[in-house]
Amino acid sequence: MKKVVVLTGAGISAESGIKTFRDANGLWEGHDVMEVASPEGWEKNQELVLDFYNKRRRQLLTVQPNAAHKALADLQEGFQVEIVTQNVDDLHERAGSKNVTHLHGELLKARSTFDENLVLDWKEDLNKGDFCEFNYQLRPHVVWFGEAVPMFEEALEIVSNADFLLIVGTSMQVYPAAGLLDFAPRGIPVYFIDPKPNISEKDNLHIIAEKAVKGVPKLVKELLENKKTNLK
Repeated sequence: MKKVVVLTGAGISAESGIKTFRDANGLWEGHDVMEVASPEGWEKNQELVLDFYNKRRRQLLTVQPNAAHKALADLQEGFQVEIVTQNVDDLHERAGSKNVTHLHGELLKARSTFDENLVLDWKEDLNKGDFCEFNYQLRPHVVWFGEAVPMFEEALEIVSNADFLLIVGTSMQVYPAAGLLDFAPRGIPVYFIDPKPNISEKDNLHIIAEKAVKGVPKLVKELLENKKTNLK
């Protein structure tokens, strides 16, 4: 079975109503990003950081997967699908996608500040005084600025074995995620879905200049129909 690797970013979840929390001036909820998304910010004011992610977690629980998330789940009917996402939400999973790798962590999980491999499911508010089994404070299971991306090597392996590559809701301009493209097998079909694409179509790169909720279902339908035609 052919393998489709999908790289997704904030754009796909924004269409479900997920707030990016970043204003035009670069502030997140009125805070400098380093105050709420860095190890230094955590050390300085844990309560502020916890409150910031509690708001994001609460809002996530009020939204639903959109047509793009659902179409990617439908693609599993004809292909082996692996999703590598920069998003920390669970909308891919809720839509039915089975193989999802989160590069930047997961909002509905918390982890120990003593052992980063001690990760817990967490849908409630996370507060100061919520401890792991070793009596260390729990923190959001999110990769902050200045921290390593622990799932990056796994993502490289996934991309390097792709037969098709789909890029949805991300410009792929920010590293380290942007570096994943360099590991895709040479010559495989690459589909870039974006209402305002910042790159041009060429050779094996196909541009679908539409929002994810329109472009992804259209492409998924085409891929599934082409597969059925080739099997006849």
